[in-house]
Amino acid sequence: MRAHMPGAASMALQAADALSQPRPEGSNPEAPYQAFGCSIFPSSMAPAAERAGAALQQAEWGDATYPLLFIQLNQLLSTPAGVEWRETARWIKFEEKVEDGGERWSAPHVPALPLHSLFQLRTCLQKGTMLLDLDAPSFKEIIDKALSGQPEEAELQPELRERLAALLLRQPRHQPTKSLLRLLAELGLSPCRGKAKIWSEPGAQLSETPLKEQLRNRFKKKVPLGAEAAHVVVGEVEFLEKPFTAFIRLRRGVALGSLAEVALPSRFLFILLGPRAKVKAYHEVGRAMATLLMDELFQRVARQAEHREDLIAGMEVFLDELTVLPPRKWDPSARIPPLSCLLSPHRRTTMPLPDQQSHSNGNMAAAGDRASLGHPCSREELERTGRLFGGLLRDIRRKAPWYGSDFSDALHPQCLSAVLYIYLATVTNAITFGGMLGDATANMQGVLESFLGTAFAGSIFCLFSGQPLTILSSTGPMLVFERLLFSFSQDHSLDYLEFRLWIGLWVAFFGVVLVATEASHLVRYFTRFTEEGFCALISLIFIYDSLKKMLSLADAFPINWQYRLDNVTSYSCVCNLSSPGHSSAGNDTPLPSPLAPLQPPAAPAGLSRTQCLGQGGHLLGTSCQYVPDVTLVSFLLFGGTFLSCTALKCFRSSRYFPAGVRKLVSDFAIILAILASCAVDAALGLETPKLLVPSELKPTNPVRGWIIFPFGANPWWVCLVSVVPAVLVIILIFMDQQITAVILNRREYKLQKGAGFHLDLLCVSLLMVVTSATGLPWYVSATVISLAHMESLRKESATSAPGEHPEFLGIREQRLTGLAVFILTGVSVFMAPVLKHIPMPVLYGVFLHMGVAALNSIQLTDRVRLLLMPAKHQPDLAYLRHVPLRRVHLFTIIQLLCLALLWVLKSTMAAIIFPVMLLALVGIRKGLECVFSLRDLSWLDSLLPETARKEAEGKQPGKRKEEESNREESELMHRQGPEINISVN
Repeated sequence: MRAHMPGAASMALQAADALSQPRPEGSNPEAPYQAFGCSIFPSSMAPAAERAGAALQQAEWGDATYPLLFIQLNQLLSTPAGVEWRETARWIKFEEKVEDGGERWSAPHVPALPLHSLFQLRTCLQKGTMLLDLDAPSFKEIIDKALSGQPEEAELQPELRERLAALLLRQPRHQPTKSLLRLLAELGLSPCRGKAKIWSEPGAQLSETPLKEQLRNRFKKKVPLGAEAAHVVVGEVEFLEKPFTAFIRLRRGVALGSLAEVALPSRFLFILLGPRAKVKAYHEVGRAMATLLMDELFQRVARQAEHREDLIAGMEVFLDELTVLPPRKWDPSARIPPLSCLLSPHRRTTMPLPDQQSHSNGNMAAAGDRASLGHPCSREELERTGRLFGGLLRDIRRKAPWYGSDFSDALHPQCLSAVLYIYLATVTNAITFGGMLGDATANMQGVLESFLGTAFAGSIFCLFSGQPLTILSSTGPMLVFERLLFSFSQDHSLDYLEFRLWIGLWVAFFGVVLVATEASHLVRYFTRFTEEGFCALISLIFIYDSLKKMLSLADAFPINWQYRLDNVTSYSCVCNLSSPGHSSAGNDTPLPSPLAPLQPPAAPAGLSRTQCLGQGGHLLGTSCQYVPDVTLVSFLLFGGTFLSCTALKCFRSSRYFPAGVRKLVSDFAIILAILASCAVDAALGLETPKLLVPSELKPTNPVRGWIIFPFGANPWWVCLVSVVPAVLVIILIFMDQQITAVILNRREYKLQKGAGFHLDLLCVSLLMVVTSATGLPWYVSATVISLAHMESLRKESATSAPGEHPEFLGIREQRLTGLAVFILTGVSVFMAPVLKHIPMPVLYGVFLHMGVAALNSIQLTDRVRLLLMPAKHQPDLAYLRHVPLRRVHLFTIIQLLCLALLWVLKSTMAAIIFPVMLLALVGIRKGLECVFSLRDLSWLDSLLPETARKEAEGKQPGKRKEEESNREESELMHRQGPEINISVN
């Protein structure tokens, strides 16, 4: 376990010497490569390689979790006051260097290493002192054992040993991370010096306890709890004639006083000291050691190594995965920025051993697994039990243990912003669709019914559903059906609400039957093709409705292009003549509300402004100085709200302000945008259309009541005829509800409490009975609002390494935000004095933002952009690497044609078959197997269950781990965009 560096210092750090050094006895130069199937030379596997391979190929990556390492490089430098240890670089997943001048840290970057430094490091590990699982309570004892652990022929003289120990025990000068305020304060206190105060004088001894500067260092906030430190110490020492190298692993983490920049327990220590050598040679070897320790897999080997050969084998594996860039083909001084999302190291731990490798390619099955990641078809929620209501009972048993935490987990400030955001979206949706329902049903259902129905159905669903993150709402497809049903009732002299009641009862019955027979199992056939078509349709409905409402303002508030100030008396301005001899009968009557259409006056009927003032009168009214351009201001509020929401949401990923500030602003982005737009509207004082909230609990149409009776108004046979439209409605509800549930329960959201497809469908079906009996609108899962709800509850890691994006931890799963949203929606009926100040264009801007955000989240949008993009400018997407571009375009065009057909059906009298067309998307997807190969479909979509099952039957057991890791990588590329390979050079 102990060795020393050979002979002359000039030869100690040469790559040729590293390559020529004999390997330890029993080792095999190809053994590490053999362990991972990379060698072309047949050879037996060395025991060290077997141990390293076993350490990296355990069944699960999470079976042994290790603390994150903070690595610090201290280098011995000459100063006018003498030599001193100075921190020159540090690593937490990425490298940061102290820039020239020592006043700031560099931007985090991927370390680029000279290849020969790795060979030199290997020589150091082969010949240097190695102490594994050392028990030492202090840094002084560690140094004493390292210096006394050399063999007799290489033992240092006592004088040299004392001088070396004294040198190593000096206090290093750290480069602390300071806040902007502290830097400005130091600059103000010492404007002439311009440099920060040095921690300690050169030659000061290492403190056994952390210094105040260590405890106050802001960088510690970036280090996650439980992290450990590794120290790399390198430098040139004049009194040494040969290099001294030591690699030390402590049995347990030990606090080494002020050795590290931050107060952390130390685990590893690497020392390389020697006589004068090539410029930067020691520094580069130190960087190579730090980069090795930064690698998760090498660190795992280093923690489990029993002998020197184990460590060498782990380094060989690291070298085996290295990609070398030729000289003069890139700039070695260029810093490679960190990736936005790092691939999991699990892929490197699941490489099959040589005896498990198969000569068959297996690409089809692996590709199928890649594309199907995230699809819930393999989840237990959709496995059939073969018993009546078996799936429902399993959903209840799964969700019951989490019911208490569904409320306690909502005690977080983030949930408040989510409630406000989704409340405004829900209120806007209730008003919009309530108004549309009123227009389509002669006010048999209006805004009041929409508010009460949303509050009641949503609250019940949040309390008892399997996936309470789902938001119930009226939807565009359901509005289309209501319009057709009312027209049919009018044409055949039927009572609309009674006819609708029977349809709702049949729909509830069919829904219970679907739950009893576990029909949610068919969700497995909803692939990306179907989901994206439906999601795109709903998103386009949001965008279209918001724009349509805004364009309708131009009719209600036309712009007066011939406006003249002298004609203000023709608008909301009257002339009040004080002289009794004059009558102002033509002008003193109240004019129509500014909400009514304004016509440009060709010839004013009454007195003009000049005539009024000339006759001694005065003007009264809000438009005496100007005529408000309501349309223009409404569009400014509409566009301003949309742009503000988008910009504030993008602010989270910007480089300005601390991460906490960015997160707070982005969480309240919608609220801030609405408040800003309302403030602008209030400052201008214009008569823009405001939010209309009913103030009385009376039906919108006085003809109807709150309870609908099933008999009396229609013939008896209507209850039987209602079966036909009920079949169409249950198809629509099943598709709408379950597609939304599939999207929300994808694995990429990392939900921990499970789904409840059967329980959700049962809740929606039973709510149909109540809403039909009370004449309230029918409700189903709203895809766009539910996705916005999920996005507002994202959890991210509080600490992240410099250069690393916060890790997505999942969704804050609870019931309280949705319940609070629907309770506030019901209370909104009594909040009319407050809500009436919110301009409708502002809420339409929120609608547009939600529609655009949902549309940009699907892969179809990316592929549509590819249609307009030359090949040389296309991003490096994963499916473009494996599917010919013309096939990608064909798949996109077919999807667009299906989307266009859905839109046409929704907008015409043929909308009655719209639910059937949604179901037909599954059949169209099945037919695509005749046009595309299964390999192409596995990359562009997900394989259907029977196809995936056939492919899975041909898999070999040894490939399962590799394919799981491959599909994880592929799905990451599907979501994150182009794949980028960055290697150490």
